[in-house]
Amino acid sequence: MKPQKLFPILLVGLPAGLLFIGVLAMVNSHIQKSKGPEDPNEAIRLEAAALNRRPVNRETLEMHLRTLCEKIGERHVGKIENLEKAAFWIESTLGPTNLGYVVKREEYELGTSQPDAEQPDRVRNLVAELPGRSLRDEIVIVGAHYDTVPGCPGANDNGTGLVGLISIAQALAGEQQERTIRFVAFVNEEPPYFQTDEMGSRVHARGCADREENIVAMISLDGIGHFSDEADSQKAPPGLEGQIPTVGNFLALVANENSRFLADQAKTVFEATSGVPAVAGGFPESIPGVGWSDHWSFWQEGFPAVMATDTIPFRYEHYHKPTDTVDQLDFEQLETVVKGLEEVVRAWANPGS
Repeated sequence: MKPQKLFPILLVGLPAGLLFIGVLAMVNSHIQKSKGPEDPNEAIRLEAAALNRRPVNRETLEMHLRTLCEKIGERHVGKIENLEKAAFWIESTLGPTNLGYVVKREEYELGTSQPDAEQPDRVRNLVAELPGRSLRDEIVIVGAHYDTVPGCPGANDNGTGLVGLISIAQALAGEQQERTIRFVAFVNEEPPYFQTDEMGSRVHARGCADREENIVAMISLDGIGHFSDEADSQKAPPGLEGQIPTVGNFLALVANENSRFLADQAKTVFEATSGVPAVAGGFPESIPGVGWSDHWSFWQEGFPAVMATDTIPFRYEHYHKPTDTVDQLDFEQLETVVKGLEEVVRAWANPGS
């Protein structure tokens, strides 16, 4: 080719080529950012965790509940040894030698919520993540509190929510979804820390906001083990009289107005996969019960969040009593409910699928 013909081609082609390379670099950078930092050990951990994957089943649910509620018992800062035992048990159960998750301790100091009582200096949430693939920076949180009120073994409140979380984590072990799934066992949901700055979920939600994390959905599992087909077995919270069924055989999916879309999505998936009826909606926080769990903490930071519950105080006569024991629960129904909630988490973690 003659030089006089080559120069015009270079003048046009070289900038175009550089532009093309630049676009490719930007796209590649965006993809790498969405996937998060490379971890050479991540694939190994996921493969190892997959060996421990098991479907949700009633035997495991019952075994975990009996460990938590009978071998450990009531667990709160007034019985700090039991609270510590529960934390260690959760950490061990989710951890590398069992379900294969890397469990992080989210420790924080207690201050003045209970100034006249002896209390530990530090308590902790337990955090385990299943990293996502293409949408790694988008996070779905599955949360449940592991503490109880004094004098209560907490089988339904909130043993059922916690073992439901663990069972979902086991069913998904090593199986990456599109979005990241974060499992969090919260401390200090119960009074005197309830809806204070020292509530475990409040600490975690504030941290999410401070880190500017993209929390696309949060579900709090709280009291999911008591159902009844008897007439008038369900009471309505003040302000909702006549608006919910009078038979307590449904799961409630409770949202505020900004999270209503999550409750609606969850209801559709849950009913289709479990066969259990669900009541879902966005409700004013002024209605008793609507904000009574860890989802409330995420509402305070503007994150979309839903509570899955059997409506405990409006159905369960053993609520916050010494009689809240494992023998009060229907494990066949609990298994069905947890399987349905697993599918809800899968749906949220794989948008558009």
